[in-house]
Amino acid sequence: MTPRAVIFDLGKVLVDFDYSHAGRRIAARSATPPEQIRQFIDHSPLLAEYETGRVTTQQFFTTIRDATGYAGTAAEFAAAFADIFTAITEMVELHAAIRHTGRPTYILSNTNELAVGHIRSHFPFFSNFDGYVFSHEVGAMKPEAKIYEVVEELSGHRGADLVFIDDRMENIAAATARGWQTVLQETPTKTRAALVKLGVL
Repeated sequence: MTPRAVIFDLGKVLVDFDYSHAGRRIAARSATPPEQIRQFIDHSPLLAEYETGRVTTQQFFTTIRDATGYAGTAAEFAAAFADIFTAITEMVELHAAIRHTGRPTYILSNTNELAVGHIRSHFPFFSNFDGYVFSHEVGAMKPEAKIYEVVEELSGHRGADLVFIDDRMENIAAATARGWQTVLQETPTKTRAALVKLGVL
């Protein structure tokens, strides 16, 4: 069955990211080494709490400021924390090709308010989707069932009518269990070939 809608993950699918950039910028205004800051951001429970909406942006900033001795303002922190993304050009072009077919596209992402705001203002392609499901707004993260249910409700499709592109196997497995068609993102070339095989392009 040819999918009727295409669901994209965001990080490592449409944009690449590296928290070490944030670590260096935040460290420049604090007494904590960059790698320690990166580890704190990327591997502590705090980021998951932020990306499921359990802490606000202000609380996220305050916690990191207090833990690292960061001396900048909340606005300076936001710029340092969120400016970690680069577009994956081949995937952006792939999305544009899918849009040209008239097939609706959606984003399903474990993410946060600061990241979304930055991407929205710096990457024009981001506005060209039919809908967005973000973990911090839904209160659940992939691979939890709730966030997939929201996509089904938003798109009006379910099962094999949906094809989902993600770089993490556990997220793919959860979608497959719902009957979605799936593509594990390894390289843009492989993803494009898989979508051609499915009849999307």
